[in-house]
Amino acid sequence: MIRKRYYPFLAWLLLFYTGWGALVFVGGHWETVLSHWPMAAAMAVGSYVAGSTPMGGGTVGFPVLVLLMDLPATLGRDFSFAIQAVGMTSAGIYILCSKRELEWPMLRAALPGALLGTPLGILFVAPLASDLFIKLLFASTWCSFGLLHLRRIDEITSYEGMTPHDVSFDHRVGFAVGFLGGLSVASITGVGIDMLIYMVLVLWCHADLKIAIPTSVVLMAFTSLVGVLVKLMLGGFEVGTFENWLAAAPVVALGAPFGALVVNRVGRRPTLLVVSALCVLQFVWTLVHERHSLDVWNLSAALLGVLLFLLLFQDMYRHGHRLARRSRS
Repeated sequence: MIRKRYYPFLAWLLLFYTGWGALVFVGGHWETVLSHWPMAAAMAVGSYVAGSTPMGGGTVGFPVLVLLMDLPATLGRDFSFAIQAVGMTSAGIYILCSKRELEWPMLRAALPGALLGTPLGILFVAPLASDLFIKLLFASTWCSFGLLHLRRIDEITSYEGMTPHDVSFDHRVGFAVGFLGGLSVASITGVGIDMLIYMVLVLWCHADLKIAIPTSVVLMAFTSLVGVLVKLMLGGFEVGTFENWLAAAPVVALGAPFGALVVNRVGRRPTLLVVSALCVLQFVWTLVHERHSLDVWNLSAALLGVLLFLLLFQDMYRHGHRLARRSRS
């Protein structure tokens, strides 16, 4: 018997699938869904990753569209926002209904930060980013994530609870993550703000992954919804976004919460190891794929981006250990 606390999640699924079905069958888009089945297949994996790790479904959708299908990076960004608005929202509702522990003080500050930063980024920052820059920023960001986890996976997965700290810290850092993450990486690539709050929680606060990952999912869901609304108000998405979204949306609506459910039973370490290795591989893949567009400066910038992210993460790691020692003394 289904517990009453899951009724809102079931209501969301009923509402979504009713709307999607009407759009497809009444609107005459069934052929569109069938012709875009490769994206639906890719997002079956992407949605599991979205629900079980601090990586939005766009982290899989972006390289599939941009590197495998050779489509514009702006399409990858818009698709990331659109598909996560369904998948991450679905996972977020499931997480809330499951009463998973979240880092609410930091999350409450991050949400208004993202609400302010994401529209500003879409309006003023994203238009300045070239197609190549978007690809390299995406690749560098997630490569650094992968390298850090391959190096420190045992320690990261061993944390329990959180390092005690004052609420003012949560408010300052949470708002900064939401605003700067929305203004920069999320508005340009469609993903990444979830990874930033996850890194703060894990490296700075030594948070249990059972707290850090659900918190990151909820923030990414909210940011994606903001991104979708802003894009719609500005005149819509890149050509091809709707067709790929239409095929993949019914998959991620169940796939992302399924990932959140499964990983809570089998543990996050195996999934994080595989995903981290793929993050490093996609960086190499991006450099190979874009080899004809890369010059010495672009290549140096991509490698420097990985190094800068790693230095930032290392500084957060050291600061986290100082906080932990202080709390024990």
